[in-house]
Amino acid sequence: MATTEDFLVEIGTEELPPKALRQLSEAFTTQLGTLVADAKLEHGAVAGYASPRRLAVRISALAVEQPDQIVERRGPSLAAAFDAAGKPTGAALGFARSCGVDLEALGRLETDKGACLAFTSTVKGQPTAQLMPALVDRALAALPIPKRMRWGARSEEFVRPVHWVVMLHGASVVPAEILGIATGNATRGHRFLSPGPIVLAHAREYLDRLEKEGSVIADFAARRDRVRALVEAAAIEAGGRAIIDPALLDEVTALVEWPAPICGSFEPHFLELPREALIASMQGHQKYFPLEDANGQLINRFITVANLVSPKPELVRDGNERVIRPRLSDAAFFYRKDRQTSLAGRVPKLGDIVFERRLGTVLEKSERVAKLAAEIAADFGADAAHAARAALLSRCDLLSEMVGEFPELQGTMGGYYARHDGEHADVAQAIGEFYQPRFAGDAIPASAAGRCVAVAEKLDTLVGIFAVGGAPTGDKDPYALRRAALGCLRICIESGATVDLAAALGSAKAGYGERFAAEDVDTRVLDFVLDRTRGYYADAGVRGDLLESVLATRPTSPADLARRVAAVQAFVKLPQAAALAAANKRISNILKKTPERGAGRRQELLQEGAEVALAAEVDALSAATRDLLARGDYANYLLCLAALHDPVNAFFDGVLVMADEPAVRHNRLALLAEIQNMFLRVADIAYIA
Repeated sequence: MATTEDFLVEIGTEELPPKALRQLSEAFTTQLGTLVADAKLEHGAVAGYASPRRLAVRISALAVEQPDQIVERRGPSLAAAFDAAGKPTGAALGFARSCGVDLEALGRLETDKGACLAFTSTVKGQPTAQLMPALVDRALAALPIPKRMRWGARSEEFVRPVHWVVMLHGASVVPAEILGIATGNATRGHRFLSPGPIVLAHAREYLDRLEKEGSVIADFAARRDRVRALVEAAAIEAGGRAIIDPALLDEVTALVEWPAPICGSFEPHFLELPREALIASMQGHQKYFPLEDANGQLINRFITVANLVSPKPELVRDGNERVIRPRLSDAAFFYRKDRQTSLAGRVPKLGDIVFERRLGTVLEKSERVAKLAAEIAADFGADAAHAARAALLSRCDLLSEMVGEFPELQGTMGGYYARHDGEHADVAQAIGEFYQPRFAGDAIPASAAGRCVAVAEKLDTLVGIFAVGGAPTGDKDPYALRRAALGCLRICIESGATVDLAAALGSAKAGYGERFAAEDVDTRVLDFVLDRTRGYYADAGVRGDLLESVLATRPTSPADLARRVAAVQAFVKLPQAAALAAANKRISNILKKTPERGAGRRQELLQEGAEVALAAEVDALSAATRDLLARGDYANYLLCLAALHDPVNAFFDGVLVMADEPAVRHNRLALLAEIQNMFLRVADIAYIA
């Protein structure tokens, strides 16, 4: 008899929400795999499958039963279990009763806290078939479903009504009732292309028979690759190149079980619309893949993906072309109407939109951001007037018809309308960029003014929301403040802008007038922003101890912080780095324990040759590195400080720091403090492992 068999569970449903399908599948797979491991069931690979009408998990080589488990229970200590005469106490007798045995059956166990009573028993492993239904139920109950639904007269709840459940361990059906449906071995194929139920003889048949007999590619990743390949091939045949957005690709994959691409077209005059508006219409409303030519210009073609191969694809094409025309006509109407009113003419109406009830209107926010942008413009190399103008107009497109229809185009459409209004090119570009980066991996604004306005807008939001108690807690971040803080860091670091966040946050706070004058909100926001550097540099592969050594000095300019991190990364590669880091830890510990030291080092109190040599090296390096510090050339600065390696080692080998004479002792402590401060101008290398 086999000791392992493949296990399969499939939940057959009505069409699942396409935007959530991949997440549901991954969660179901992860949850069930974790539960099986927790149950001590040996198994191989755990694979998840998903299509519009099913969620499935297959576990290869799943053990047919649990192994027997040895369970050890610890009881009272021997001192508490027996009295002075050696008779068992109530604690000992009670422990024996709880174990279901006589006192004589208990053993003794030596622990780090002394000997105690113990009882060891063997728990017989259960058959897998008895365990899996409960584990599947628990995995389904843990799925991230915001709102579950009921159907018919049933009390069970799930994301969509359930129509069938397959549960097989090898060739055997695992009998159970899941979500009110009895388990079986019959799956169902494509809603239109499959002739009837597909009875599985074994769990391992699932993928192959579903595809061959049911016209269903159940593997989400394989189906996604198929969709991409079919769309790309159809685009080439149509004389273009497909624009494939990953989120749309996932959504289309979640909508089809047997993908079939169809190419359609629309009237060329619609190409006069902004590129982003055309793409939003095709992707957002119709789930079409737009096409572009070799020069990156949109062409009047698109690819749609049907859920079956139609015998009359021309009818499907005609239907999709009829649907897209009114969508594009609406977009063209919105575009014409919006340009009848300039962005500047919309500014007063921003006063009718509340940004946050305690922080005023969008107009007030725009005015604050404009003022802050002008103040920090020089740090970005931007024209202050252009930055302020862009900030003032940046949110005016929120009042446009186009953004009302396509919210994802806010900022983008503002840039187009600014150009139409005759605004300066820098102003128009900044308006189109200031929301960037919109998501992880998105580019930062390309223009200096765009970077300036983006940072000013994010700092104003951070200060205001923190001030009214909206700081993120746990996984809750309704105002996306973590993204805003990380965006500020990325813009400043990746552009090399010299902005000092402490000063900029002070200005942002001042922009709110006396409202938050007495609060330390700017300091709290600075801590919050600096904390985001840990994630940023972890993603970049920077060692945590290196970053902490820099953060210990609390640099307030992100670009300056980046130069320090790069310098420390180069420093730790030096052969002297480890010894200098250890010496700095020693110095740090000594200075922490001895806060009393002189006002400064005195040359006449240097007695030993090693301390005289060290002091001379410190003086020489201080003079030689002054210009390096002034230029922010931290890498070469730390490289110079590596020369302290031998003098420091000689000092600790030959000099007693804590001399009996107070003046000498204080002088030596002052020398060590000088060395520590030399490194602290870049980083506290005592943090380096």
